[in-house]
Amino acid sequence: MTILLQLVASGVAIGMIYAAIAFGYQLTFATSKTLNFGQGEALALGALFGLTLVPFTGYWLMLPLVLVFGFALGAVVERLAVRPAVRIKSEYGWIMATIALGIIFRNLAENIWGRDDLRFPSPLPETAIQLGGIRVLPMELLIVGGALLMMLLVELFNRKSIWGKAVVATSNDIDAAGLMGIDTKRVITLSYSVSAMTAAFAGVLVAPVTLTGATMGAVLALKAFAVAIIGGLESGIGVIVGGLILGVAETLTGFYVSTGYKDVPGLILLLVVLSIRPVGLFGKAAVNKV
Repeated sequence: MTILLQLVASGVAIGMIYAAIAFGYQLTFATSKTLNFGQGEALALGALFGLTLVPFTGYWLMLPLVLVFGFALGAVVERLAVRPAVRIKSEYGWIMATIALGIIFRNLAENIWGRDDLRFPSPLPETAIQLGGIRVLPMELLIVGGALLMMLLVELFNRKSIWGKAVVATSNDIDAAGLMGIDTKRVITLSYSVSAMTAAFAGVLVAPVTLTGATMGAVLALKAFAVAIIGGLESGIGVIVGGLILGVAETLTGFYVSTGYKDVPGLILLLVVLSIRPVGLFGKAAVNKV
């Protein structure tokens, strides 16, 4: 039983990283029905930018600077890759544009920071602490708490601020929001900025427990996309639940079956959800009025 609880605890930490990245997918899809397929590169650039700052600022002062960096990066992605495709009503143009921009960002990162993986210093002790019958790394607790806090703050922003309410209105009905005087183009830019900001933040959360490099976000972003589909692309709660399910399933499979099969449960779950409930576990089916 102790081993099972230990595996679940590790899976929760992994799952919250998936959820934080998937939350970014949910933000952009809600406002524009588009996604940033360079989200993994935003995570990697956030981690590498943070690694550059850490020697001068320390970990905690580095965090707000990484958030600003991610926010600006998201605006660049929306302006260069998404807005032109949306303007000409290209159904798939934004997909290829965000992928292309992600590849450009990855190449830039490799030329600036190199191809080798780098060690990110941990802001917390690396000795595990005892919680009940399980041992948990302090950084794992920070990952879970930090990801939940970030998503909570974004939700509060959406509910309490003027811009947040504009985001909600745009996500509900973009045409009606425009008729009400909301600048929907700026709202979509804001959603991309917040999306990339969450990815950059996830990067500096996960970096101390992994190796940091230009390709570190590729697999994480792919799994986060699966989480967004499983939980529902229009549900914040869905991405959290989906992330936890996938994270725990991976750790249990890796221990009880084989590490070579730890990616299989997520793919099986994705196929099952798509075949039974394509909108995701917490998604809402669209109703077309005639």
